This record gives sequence, structure tokens and C-alpha cells, in this order.
Amino acid sequence: MTSPYWPFLVLLLSIIAVVIMISRLRFHPFVALILSAVFVGLISYDLPELSNFHQLVRAVELPMVEFGIVAGKIAWVIALAAIIGSAMMESGAAERIVTSLLSLMGEKRAPVALLISGFVLSIPVFFDTVFFLLIPLAIALALKTGKNYLLYVIAIAGGAVITHSIVPPTPGPLIMADTLSVDLGLTILGGIAAGILPAIVVLWVARIMNRKLSIPIRIMDETDAGGIQLPGLAISLMPIVLPIILISCASVVDVLRSDTPGWVAFLGNKNVAMALGTAIALWLWAKQKGYKAKDLWEATGKPLEIAGIIILITSAGGAYGAMIKHSGIGEAIEMATAGFQIHTLVLAWIIAAVMKTAQGSGTVSMITTSSIMFAMVGTGGELPYHPVYLLLAIGFGSGFISWMNDSGFWVVAKMSGLTEKETLQTWTTTLAAISVVGLIQVVILSSIFPFV
Repeated sequence: MTSPYWPFLVLLLSIIAVVIMISRLRFHPFVALILSAVFVGLISYDLPELSNFHQLVRAVELPMVEFGIVAGKIAWVIALAAIIGSAMMESGAAERIVTSLLSLMGEKRAPVALLISGFVLSIPVFFDTVFFLLIPLAIALALKTGKNYLLYVIAIAGGAVITHSIVPPTPGPLIMADTLSVDLGLTILGGIAAGILPAIVVLWVARIMNRKLSIPIRIMDETDAGGIQLPGLAISLMPIVLPIILISCASVVDVLRSDTPGWVAFLGNKNVAMALGTAIALWLWAKQKGYKAKDLWEATGKPLEIAGIIILITSAGGAYGAMIKHSGIGEAIEMATAGFQIHTLVLAWIIAAVMKTAQGSGTVSMITTSSIMFAMVGTGGELPYHPVYLLLAIGFGSGFISWMNDSGFWVVAKMSGLTEKETLQTWTTTLAAISVVGLIQVVILSSIFPFV
């Protein structure tokens, strides 16, 4: 245990524990991650924190402390994002954004419109919810045109998964930004910009697959066409656009000025900006449904329950990642790779890709890998480029392979009526293309525009 290479065995055994508990024993990810965090504490040679406790007690107490720290940083934002997502779905705001894009771009550019819709809506709304919302449109369009069903499906899923992986306030990117100490506004802007090229690749890959594979529509659209009158486009966009503008503007002002005005910092704070976006979303939800205050707050119960599970899993993942960092893995990796010339971004991508492929969860992969890389490079002060590139490399790596141990795999397969083989041929291949292109793009951009 005193060997400088012992942390590698700690990391390996803990990853095996996570994979077995989640994939084989079917433990809930929250339980698996907390138990793995405690396991790391038990087999680590020394833990630097809570020195007044016995080592065995520290192994239990320290993960709980780290869990609370992570939850305190992300719980409010994730809860608000869940409310915004449900409010936009129920009020018709999400549908208005999609139908407006389809109307503007026309039937010929419908794949582009669906991709943009998935790309935009997946910023505040979780991936599976976006797919549930948009798949009926893919079915309806394919029935109308008699073609291009696979193209529509991959455009929706591909656009949504990109922002899900690299743009906050989705839980994975949010916790990565906090772990790597990357400004949230910069993360949002950088993630959106870095997602453009992979989105173009999604369309290119989807068109090739659509030509080569003949996949029929096996699921009919059973949605209710007689819903409420949709709200206007401008107000529908506000719950998404306003927080992004406020957070991004505060980040830009902070870069340009050494003394950011207090009111700018306040409005641009992620907790305040998301709260303002949520207020608009709730107002629109109540207006569209005719809810009174009691009805509205009762309706928020379901998204908050969903957010609670996500907060638990994400915070547990943060505790596990923190314990990996406390095990000394950063120093061990730095020492082991001292004689090798491996690009830090490539190393981060590989670790994230292996974690995702092994246990299925992109969020767990992001959380764990960002903690490992932070243990290696700290806040990025020694990197020859801005740490936002490290965040993006991890985000792209966390989506490398999606197969049977990934819940997203089954969402795409079952909701679109694809067989397992067809999903592997299409969805898994698309994700691999996004991941590899994203890595190449990040490596090139970090060399040309290091921003340090």
C-alpha cells in the first residue's frame, strides 16, 4: 500500500466495483457510487482530510462530506433545469420552438430543423425527455414523405446528445465545470461552439446511413393532436435564452474588466440566472394551463422528484471522484506518464471513453474522469491551453460507445422501434463519430487558440 503505484490498483478495483454493481448486480447508481467511494477510502493508504478521525472512520465520513459539498453546488441548478424542462413541455413552449423551426426551414430541411431542435432543447431538458418530445415529429414527417425515417431519428438523437454531453446545466458538464474550476459562462459558450462541427457530422453520417439502411416505421404516432394553443416563439425561447445570456454576459464582463459590477455578477450567477429562467417558464406554464398557484406547485412535484434522483446520482459520483483524487491517483499518473509523450486531452478522452463503455453512464464517466484529471493538473494552471478544452475532451469521450449497458441506448431503440442490431449500427456508430470528431477538433483548437 505504500508503493507510489498503489493508487492505480485503488482506481482499477473501484472501477471494477462500479461496473459490477451497476451492470451485473443492477444496483442503483447512487448506491453503487457511494459504496465505491467508501471502498476507495478503505483501501487507500492515507486520506488527507479529517485527520482527527481513525482511518476506517474517515473512509466512511469523508465520502459523505464530499457528497454534501457537491450537492450544495449543483442541487439548486439541476432542480431548476428539471422544472424548466417540464414547464416547456407542458406549456407547449418546446413544441412551439420545434414547429417554428420546421415551418421556417421547410420539409426539405426538416433533418436540420430536428437536429437544431434537439441541440437547443437538450441544454435545459434531459436527453431522454427531448427524444420523447421529438420522436413523434420524426414519425409524422416520415409517414407524410414516405422516406427518411432513420435520418430524422438520428438527427434528433445526435443533436440532443451533443449538448447533453458538453453544455451545462446538464448535470455532467455542470459538475465538470465545477471540478475543473472552469467558468460556467465560458463552458456554455465553448460547449455550444464546439458542438457545431459534430452536429454537422451527425447530419452527414445520418444521410449515409439513411441511404444504406432500409428501416421501416414500426411505431405509430399516438400523440394527441388536439392540445392547447401554443405560445409565441419569443416567450417560448426565454427560459432557455435568458439564463444563457445572463451567465455568458457576466463571464465576458469578468474577462474584460477587473472589477465586475455587483449587479452584473449577481444576475450572471448561475443560481440567479436559472431562477429567472424558471420564473418565466412557470409563468408560461400557469398561463397556458390556467393553473392557480396551488395547481402549479403541485405540478412541479414530478420534475423535482426526477431532479432529486439526478442530484443524488451526480453528487454520489462527485463523492466517488473526490475519493479517487484523495487516493493520490493524480501524482501516480503523473509519475507513471513522465517518460511518455501522451497528449493530456487524448488521455482524458481515453479515460472517459473507457469509463463510459465499461459502465454505461456518460454522467458517471464525466464526473469520475474530471476528478482524475483535476488530481493530475489541478485548476489547469500548468496546461498550455485553457482547461475548458479538457472539459470538452472529457465530454466527448464520455459519449464514445453506447451499447446495452447504457439507458440512452434503450431510449433510442424502443422509442424509435429499432432492433438492437439496428441501434448498434446507427446510434452507436453515430456516437462514436461525434466523439472522435469532437476530440480531433478540441486538440486542434487547443493548439491554435490556447486562450492562456
